[in-house]
Amino acid sequence: MPMSVPSFLAQDARLCPSRRAFLAGAGSLVAWANMPRAGFAGTADPRFVLVILRGAMDGLAAVPPVGDRDYAALRGDLALGADGSEILPLDDLFALNDAMPKLHRRMRKGEALIVHAAATPYRERSHFDGQDVLESGLVGPRGSQDGWLNRVAAALPAGDRARPTQGLAVGATVPLILRGDAPVLTWSPPSMKQAGSDTVQRLASLYGETDAELSRVFTAGVELDELAMGVPMDDAGEKRRNGLASSFIALAEGSGRLIAEDDGPRLAAISYDGWDTHAAEGAADGRLAVLLDALDSSLDALAGQLSAVWSQTVVAVVTEFGRTARANGNKGTDHGTATTAFLMGGAVKGGRVIADWPGLRTRDLYEERDLQPTTDLRAVLKGVLRDHLGIDQRTLATRIFPDSIGLKPLDGLIV
Repeated sequence: MPMSVPSFLAQDARLCPSRRAFLAGAGSLVAWANMPRAGFAGTADPRFVLVILRGAMDGLAAVPPVGDRDYAALRGDLALGADGSEILPLDDLFALNDAMPKLHRRMRKGEALIVHAAATPYRERSHFDGQDVLESGLVGPRGSQDGWLNRVAAALPAGDRARPTQGLAVGATVPLILRGDAPVLTWSPPSMKQAGSDTVQRLASLYGETDAELSRVFTAGVELDELAMGVPMDDAGEKRRNGLASSFIALAEGSGRLIAEDDGPRLAAISYDGWDTHAAEGAADGRLAVLLDALDSSLDALAGQLSAVWSQTVVAVVTEFGRTARANGNKGTDHGTATTAFLMGGAVKGGRVIADWPGLRTRDLYEERDLQPTTDLRAVLKGVLRDHLGIDQRTLATRIFPDSIGLKPLDGLIV
């Protein structure tokens, strides 16, 4: 496949495997393809960002169903709103965790929606297998070497071929969801102390005299880091802040800058770890509240970087499964089934919670312990991919999410 680099990086920077490894720790260019600019049936020149919350987010804590009469008794100490703790009302049934005021404002503006009681087809409780199903798009685990978002990149409708369409993996490695035949770009905030500008210039000069190809690759990596961080390399350290929210925000801001570029990637996947809350969950003011606050800040930062193209953007926030409806003996929750997903963006027809609510009586729970799944997450994603990215329904059912031909895309998600 012919390879090219968009203008905001460098020209004709081809990589051999050893040189990929050389750049793996900073901003690394895996590959670019001359893929078609889409002549979309959906949003014009759309951006799609998938945020994966690894560890299984407690959807009953993120979006508590405070209007369900069984909620407070079932959740016990984890119940929100019942003991005077702050909540952000959404409708007669649901509220949003008080740690997410920025998302709440976007809900009010019609730029975000929530899907509750949602799940993938997976019904066991292994993180490894649950994430495999979430990322592969298959009905069961360990059946695929590629991911559904990579297959989306390969299936985008053909159109103007002047600009490549790319996928962006945010992190040190490419996750399963973006592995496959369609080449992708990887970027992560440098974890080591940045070299000074004089060192960078000396290295660039050395490579320019000894290895022209390595010089081009090195320059592309430097430019990618500077663009993603929004500052020159020697000033980048001043922009980094300590703490969980800072690390979440750094990934969001860097990827947002790249996605917003005219010839940058259009599909991206970001992963945030830490959502496995078996003990001391702290939905109101503890560990989970801190995680939700960090997520809220990072989504807002991502939106800020994408402001110029916000009307063309959809951000989907998903997790591999939910958590038990009842607290365990350690004031946490164990692995469950249904949970909550978020959609956010200027292209989202928001301001609402979508839920075929199953109820919280013991007989209504899945296996008498988990929130019952009533919405297939693939239907939500199909609706976004069809109406936002313009991928036809048959392709969605046979290539993107195989064996889902009987599962219709959810309508009405996109403006």
